[in-house]
Amino acid sequence: MIPPPRDATRSHALAQLARFIPVAGDDYTKNRNLHRPGHPHVSQLSPYLRHRLLTEAEVIKAARAAHGDRADSFVAEVLWRAYWKGWLEMRPQVWRETQAGVYAGLARLDRDRDLTHTYEAACAGKTGIEGFDGWARDLTGTGYLHNHQRMCFASIWIYTLKLPWELGADFFLRHLLDGDPASNTLSWRWVAGLHTPGKSYLARAEVITTLTDGRFWPKGLAQTAFAVAGPSNPPAGPCPQGGAWDRHLPTALLLHEEDLSPDWLLEAGLRPHSTAILLAPDARSPRPVSPLIKRFLRVAVEDCTRRLGSGLAGLHGPVQGPGAVDALVAWARQTAAVQIVTPFAPVGPVAGLIGLLDARLAAENIRLIRAMRPYDAALWPHATHGFFRFHQSARALV
Repeated sequence: MIPPPRDATRSHALAQLARFIPVAGDDYTKNRNLHRPGHPHVSQLSPYLRHRLLTEAEVIKAARAAHGDRADSFVAEVLWRAYWKGWLEMRPQVWRETQAGVYAGLARLDRDRDLTHTYEAACAGKTGIEGFDGWARDLTGTGYLHNHQRMCFASIWIYTLKLPWELGADFFLRHLLDGDPASNTLSWRWVAGLHTPGKSYLARAEVITTLTDGRFWPKGLAQTAFAVAGPSNPPAGPCPQGGAWDRHLPTALLLHEEDLSPDWLLEAGLRPHSTAILLAPDARSPRPVSPLIKRFLRVAVEDCTRRLGSGLAGLHGPVQGPGAVDALVAWARQTAAVQIVTPFAPVGPVAGLIGLLDARLAAENIRLIRAMRPYDAALWPHATHGFFRFHQSARALV
C-alpha cells in the first residue's frame, strides 16, 4: 500500500519529479505496467498535475531533457490528460449524461438489495476477488491507484461484478487524489467500450498474475465482455477559448482547485487587488468524498497562497459548500472590481459552479473572464477524434 502524499506542496511535487526523472525513459517504457509494491517505475505525479502544483509542460520538458526521444512513452501518458480534457470540452454533454447515470445507479441501489450488496462489497474490498479487493482498499486508504490497476479494477467492476460503470467512475472520483472529471469519466467509458465503439478492456487473470509477479491469480473473472448500454459519442462541438482582461480596469482574481499555480497570470501582468479561492470537493459526488482529498486541497491552497504571497492581495476564503456562489457574489461586490479573472476550469463540478457565478455576476455588471493557459489553448482543439491523431499533432506542440 502506498501512503498518501504527506505534503501537497509544489516543493514536494518537484522533489517527486526529481526522483522519477532518472527512470522516465527506457525503464518506464519497459516496466510501467508492473504492479510492484511502491510502484517505483511510474511517476506518481498525477495528484500534483491534476491540481497543477506541477504543470504538464514542465514535466514533459524535464523528461525530454533527460532522455530525449526515449521519454516518448512517458510524454504520451502526460499528453493523455490534455486529450481527455479537450475531448470532453468539445462534448460536455457526456459529463452531464454520466452524472445522470450516477444518480440513476444510486436509485437502482435503493431498489435492488442484491446489487447493493455487490456494490458495497466492491467498495469495501470484500468481494473475494484477488487483486481487486486489495486495490479497493489501497484506493480508499491512500487516494492512489496505479493506472493499470485502475483498468483492471474497472473491467472487473463492469464485466465480472456487473455493476453500473457510472457508479465505478463515481467511486474513483470521490477517492482519487488525482480524480479528474475528464480522465476518470472517459477512461471508464473506454473500458466499457463506449469511448471507442466496439473496443473494450477485459481484465485477464493470467495478465494480472504476470504483472503482479505471481502475487494474485483472481478466479471467476468474466471471460467475455458484453455490450454496455449507453449513449454514443456526440459529434465534437467548438473548442472553448479563453477570455482576455483589461489591464486598466479594477480587477479581482478567483482561484480554484483546478489550477493552484496561477504564477502564469501574474507573470502576464495581472495585478488583482483582491483574491478569492473556491474549493468544491463535495460537488464531485452525491456520496461522501474522501477526507484525503479535502486534506490534500487544504494543504495545496495553503502552499499556493504562501508561495505567491503579496501577488494574491486581499485573500478571501477558501469558499466552499452549498453557499459558495452566494459568498463569492458578496465578495465580488465588496471588491468594487468590474472584472474578475479566473483560470479556465475544465468541464466538471468547479466549471459548473463558475457557470452559475458568471450568471450572477453579469446581473451585477461584473465580467467574469476565464483565462486559458497557452498549453491548453494549443492542445485541446486537436482532441477531435482518437488519441493517435491527437498525439501526432500534440507532440510537435510541446
